[in-house]
Amino acid sequence: MRSANTNTDHTSKIVGTVWGLLVLNTLGSAGARTIVPLPRSLIQMVTMGSLVAAFALALVVNPRVRVRASAYVFLLTLLLVPSLISSVDQGAGFGALFRCTRLALFIGTLWLLSRWWDGGTTFVRHHIRMYFAVLGSVAAGLVISPGAALPDLYGGRLVGALWPLTPPQIGQYAAVIIGLTVLLVLGRRTDRRSAAVIIVPSLVLLALTHTRTATLGLLIGLVLAIGSLILTSAAARRLFSWSVLCAAVAAVGFSSALQAWFLRGQSQENFASLTGRAKVWHALLAAPRTTSQYLFGTGLGDKSFGGLPIDNSWLAVYNEQGVTGIALVAAIIIVLGGVALLRPPSLSRACAIFLISYCAIASYTEAGLGDASPYLLHLAVAASLLAAPAEATALSTPVVPRQRVPRWAQSSEVT
Repeated sequence: MRSANTNTDHTSKIVGTVWGLLVLNTLGSAGARTIVPLPRSLIQMVTMGSLVAAFALALVVNPRVRVRASAYVFLLTLLLVPSLISSVDQGAGFGALFRCTRLALFIGTLWLLSRWWDGGTTFVRHHIRMYFAVLGSVAAGLVISPGAALPDLYGGRLVGALWPLTPPQIGQYAAVIIGLTVLLVLGRRTDRRSAAVIIVPSLVLLALTHTRTATLGLLIGLVLAIGSLILTSAAARRLFSWSVLCAAVAAVGFSSALQAWFLRGQSQENFASLTGRAKVWHALLAAPRTTSQYLFGTGLGDKSFGGLPIDNSWLAVYNEQGVTGIALVAAIIIVLGGVALLRPPSLSRACAIFLISYCAIASYTEAGLGDASPYLLHLAVAASLLAAPAEATALSTPVVPRQRVPRWAQSSEVT
């Protein structure tokens, strides 16, 4: 029995390590200036190396390649088809093919990890730990060099001073782990003291990033997730009531301060154009396209158009993977959301609803649903939460020894 528990703990640690490597891979290589300048080639080597290591470790822990049926990973696999067609047919070059290989390894690793998707909160905890470690590096950079962590280049918003992370990235990580931790407290899967250690500093970092998308995604996602628990959880009903009361008080007493934080010193015109994003979107939609480009896109790229970031997942997918890619990404959101709505109320369902709604909201002003990114990891956690219970997996089903029946007790007739 001790040997079996030891093997299970060892496997769990390896799976957690694989998840951490996937998180490292999706941190990206472009961002703010760091205290110690890091060559982009070195950062890319680390992030790509982490993906290769994640895939290799996943093979080590799952050598027989036992996977579970997953509509989410299956649709991601189908997304590789327009990615490859556009990258090869449009002559996008080595960079596009490299990104296709990266996406294939990413999806392959998720297939290997799907063996342990059992509807439990294991991957939620892995997710929180890994992104809290990332936020720890951000906090360390803020303490070591406040000037580098709050540069004028980003309007005094918090960036990664040790690893090149942008304010939207930091805001996203903080919002996601805050929401998941709040739900774990409601489900009594963690104590309030441990939760406060994660929630309080993450809220401070989120506020310093001035990231509107992450803040709205956090609030709306929590409202939907907690709303799914209201009928079955008294704690959810109490928190929902207090949240409504606090929101009303804040809207009345701190409206000017909240408005100033939300506008970030921008003019109404700049705010209306979503900090210039709308101009890029209009130019992208107005650009002429061939039939092949319309169906399959122009190949995986850096999510930019005309040298400017697209900052919209749907338009980025349309540009790189065409309307075929948009249909597949929409199917991912619809399938996950539909399965979540059909599940009975539970903590796993609430966490999945939070993650799905957050990704759907953030997709309007941030790219990432069509390529290896933190958003695909968020949705992978949601898929793990919506998977069949643990009893259906070979690892978690206890093996009951078959008892032999004595020959004298056997009978060919039933009397």
